[in-house]
Amino acid sequence: MRLTGRGVSVLVASIVAYVIGEWAGYPFFRALAGLGAGAVIAATALTVRQPQVSVRRELSPDRVERGRPALATLRVRNTSKRWQPAFAAHDSAGEERQQVRIRRVGPDSEATYRYELPTSRRGRIAVGPLTLERRDPLGLARNSVATGEVATLWVHPKRHPTRTVVAGRPRHHHIGRTADDSLRGSADLRDIRPYVVGDEVRHLHWKATARTGQLMVRDYVDPDQPRLTVLLDTRPEPLPEAPFEDAVEVAASILFAASMAGHRCRLLTSAGADLAAPGGALASRQFLDELCIAKQSNDRAALLPPALTSGASSGGAIVVVTGVRGTAGDLAPLLVRYSSVTVLGIGPVRGVAPILGARVILAGDATEALQQWSGVIG
Repeated sequence: MRLTGRGVSVLVASIVAYVIGEWAGYPFFRALAGLGAGAVIAATALTVRQPQVSVRRELSPDRVERGRPALATLRVRNTSKRWQPAFAAHDSAGEERQQVRIRRVGPDSEATYRYELPTSRRGRIAVGPLTLERRDPLGLARNSVATGEVATLWVHPKRHPTRTVVAGRPRHHHIGRTADDSLRGSADLRDIRPYVVGDEVRHLHWKATARTGQLMVRDYVDPDQPRLTVLLDTRPEPLPEAPFEDAVEVAASILFAASMAGHRCRLLTSAGADLAAPGGALASRQFLDELCIAKQSNDRAALLPPALTSGASSGGAIVVVTGVRGTAGDLAPLLVRYSSVTVLGIGPVRGVAPILGARVILAGDATEALQQWSGVIG
C-alpha cells in the first residue's frame, strides 16, 4: 500500500495547515488539517488489505489475423469466506493497457469478464501480467499486486485470397537424394530411419525395429511433390515501412495458400531467417508465426541470402517479394536454380513485364499484387 500523488499532496497540505494554525492561532486551519489527515488515514485503512482472489486469463484465440477480433476472458474467484470489495484489474497488451472494473465478489464465487485486445498491428504481443489494484473513493491511496502469467497473442499478417503455384523439378531417389533432405511425401521409399514423434504408425518397419531394438519407420518421398520458396526482402531501402507491411501480407497469403494445398514450402528473408515445412495446417501456422515477427534489418544485407546461392540446385518455384526498384543482376543466380522465378514488387509502379526469364509483377499494394499474381499463374 502507498499513497498516490493526490494523497501525498493532501498529507503535506494538512501538515502545513496545522503548522499555520498553531503558529497563527487559527482554529480553522487546525480543523482543516484534521480533516485532511483523517481522510488520508481512512484511505489507508480502506486499501491496506489486498484482494483475496485468484485470477485466470484466457485468450480466444491466441492467434488472430490482423484486424480480426481477439478477446481476453478474465475469471476472478473469491478464495475467502467473506465478500471481496470492488477493485480494478489492469492488463497490458503490448504498449496498450486495459482496465476492468471488478464488482463485489461473494464468498467462494466466480465472476467472468471479457475485453478486446489490440489487433491493429502485426506482431507477437505480450499480454500481462495482470495488476490488481484497490483504491479509496478519493484516490488518496492504492494497493496493487501483480498476478497471473504472461500470455502471448500472435497477430498474424492479413491474408488475401490468392492462387498457389505448382512447379517442380522431379528428382528420383535412385538418381540421387533430393536437395531438400526433409522433403517427405507419399509412395516412393527412400530410407529406413528412427521413429520421431508425429510419424505415421502405419509406416513402422517391424523387421528393422526388431533388428535395431528401437522403433524404425519407412521414409517415403514423392519426387514430384510441388515445392515453393518465398524470399521476403527485409531491406529498408527498397521497402519503406508501409510497403514492407504489404510485402509481408503478400508472402503470408502465398505461403498460406500453398501450405494448405499440401505443397512443401520454404520461407527465407534477406535478414537470414530460414524456415521449411511440409504442407498442412501446422506448416501454415509456422509460416504465419515467422512472418508475425519479421522485421526490417538496418544493416546493408544483400537481397539473396547465402542459403539461396550455395549448395545443390533446389528446383521448384521461387517468389521474391521486394520493392519496385531493383537490379536484375541480383536475381541472376536464381534463374539456373529454380524452374520458375517470379518477382513481386510493391510500390507506386504498376504493370507486368518478363525480365531475364523471370516474371515480374509490380503493384501498389498487397491486394493488387495478389490479384495480378493469381491472374498470371492462373
